[in-house]
Amino acid sequence: MTTNTKRLRTFLSQMSRLVEEADGNEPVLLERGKTYLEALVAQDDWLPEEWAAANPDRYQQHLLYCDPQDRFCVVSFVWGPGQQTPIHNHTTWGLVGMLRGAEISEAYEMQDGKPVAGETERLDPGQVVMVSPDVGDIHKVWNACDDRVSISIHVYGGDIGAIERNVFPPEGGMKSFISGYSNSVMPNIWGTQA
Repeated sequence: MTTNTKRLRTFLSQMSRLVEEADGNEPVLLERGKTYLEALVAQDDWLPEEWAAANPDRYQQHLLYCDPQDRFCVVSFVWGPGQQTPIHNHTTWGLVGMLRGAEISEAYEMQDGKPVAGETERLDPGQVVMVSPDVGDIHKVWNACDDRVSISIHVYGGDIGAIERNVFPPEGGMKSFISGYSNSVMPNIWGTQA
């Protein structure tokens, strides 16, 4: 399959203009960014295969692009069957769009130092949800498909792989972490492919 990297390049141009124009206005970033991400994940012909392969041991977080000023990044999350995150936060605004398969997110609130489960939400291809400290930032996510890989595309208000965040053990408390990325090289999205 030929990868249509033009779709990703168009999305990056839209997001670059948006972060410039919105100037930190999170509701504008989330609403307009959601529309752009919905258009991107509506088509499944643009993600290079090397950033779509699952690892049998753990989910993969591939950096696809990071704005040179760290205003936003784009990441592919590749989930093998049965893979899940711990309960965690983001500390910045974010958008999650489903490209392949499906995932389930369970929201959490902290009560007396312990995470308490809230609603669960299923995300299917083409759908986009928002996260941020203002709209809900603590959740646990897992692959909804027992028999196949699922891939979601995440956009965050910073370099999420370098941001100090937290995991929340079920017994209470929190532990800081910096996630980093799974890939060792960046995809060439600036080539001349259609």
